[in-house]
Amino acid sequence: MEALITNFRGGKHTKYNNHMIAIVEGVVSREKARDLMTKPVVWTSPAGKQIKGYVGNVHGNKGALRLIFEKGMPGQAIGTKVEVSE
Repeated sequence: MEALITNFRGGKHTKYNNHMIAIVEGVVSREKARDLMTKPVVWTSPAGKQIKGYVGNVHGNKGALRLIFEKGMPGQAIGTKVEVSE
């Protein structure tokens, strides 16, 4: 299953380099998104490197996910796809 990375997770004064917000197509509610919690995710860079992580929690009420990766993500990851294991 694929998800689209939309932004870094952060607040007014902070950004978390290894936390990303992603939207999965077809998941439009918080309850459906909860089924994906703790699933592993993999982002592949254009150069072929892979950064692994997992679904940490739900973000908001419309089914967005918080993805937590092993290390910091580049800004080029925004707008790209990430693979979520089922």
